[in-house]
Amino acid sequence: MTKQYKPGCSYGCHRVIEPEGVLPQAAWKIDNTPEIRDNEILIEVETLNVDAASFKQIVSSAPEGADDAQKEAHVAATVLDIVGKRGKMHNPVTGSGGMLLGRIKEFGPKVEGKNGATVGDRICTLVSLSLTPLQISKIKKVHLDKDQVDVEGTAVLFESGVFAVLPDDMGDKLALAVLDVAGAPIQTDRLVQPGDTVFILGAGGKSGLMCAAVAAKKVGPEGKVIGLAHSDRSAARLRELGVCDIVLQGDARNAMSVMNRLLEANDGKKADVTINCVSIPGTEMASILSAREGGIVYFFSMATSFTAAALGAEGVGADVQLIIGNGYAKGHADYSLDLVRNDDKLRSILEEMFLK
Repeated sequence: MTKQYKPGCSYGCHRVIEPEGVLPQAAWKIDNTPEIRDNEILIEVETLNVDAASFKQIVSSAPEGADDAQKEAHVAATVLDIVGKRGKMHNPVTGSGGMLLGRIKEFGPKVEGKNGATVGDRICTLVSLSLTPLQISKIKKVHLDKDQVDVEGTAVLFESGVFAVLPDDMGDKLALAVLDVAGAPIQTDRLVQPGDTVFILGAGGKSGLMCAAVAAKKVGPEGKVIGLAHSDRSAARLRELGVCDIVLQGDARNAMSVMNRLLEANDGKKADVTINCVSIPGTEMASILSAREGGIVYFFSMATSFTAAALGAEGVGADVQLIIGNGYAKGHADYSLDLVRNDDKLRSILEEMFLK
């Protein structure tokens, strides 16, 4: 007998438990049962790539003095608690989620063969875990250095949800990490013009490194790329990549210090485009003060506060264009994967970060 599927909303509204009338991302709790509707895809989950801001917040909430094993246990317990209460990996502190790697287990008939995929294909979802119905039966491993958690469980992708079949020429964990930030490099490509001065905060992380690689190509010989990294390790990665004209090191939460460091390094001039890839709160004003009058400030970080950015810019009289990063852009998955494929130095650094 043919299995009968109930119809579902393309945006997943049928999964919302509370409050009524909102979409799954805004919901406090959603239905995470693995019985799918006619327009859903059931996924066997292997790895959660937790949003960097969320992961750092969870780790930072571990008891003072905790060693790595204790931090891993704390992350595992926190993830299980959040998913158990909310039906999704939606950090109530940061408001962010992440994305996942898994294998297609079942298609609803309305989405059969979506993206040319078949049952058994391994995929990365390109929508946030903050809206993805998720059940976890077991946490297998927490990777503190990768913001990733290996699990056993199930997830559901809505009809409107996008995903990418894992490439066969790239390690799974690397592909997952690259696709997690796929919105940043393609938006950098759109925003940066030849001859621009581009200032990237958080330039030594995965999204920052990819944005720096793109920016260097776009600005050309008449432009300039300046990167700000926090730790010695991230600054070393940025220097190794070799695309920045200047590498600065400092705390992006110290707005005046960052602005003055930029002015000192850039002949007293601010940036045409400032890109924020920092995964901790409180860096809005460093980004805004570093942009010239009429310049662009692109906030890719999920730690960004709209209120802090909007009111902060108003408070210092900064007439700049503020852009909140959208994790989705048409073609962003292929763009980011091709960027890494075609840049041996970038790929080598990212492999060292995520495949070691």
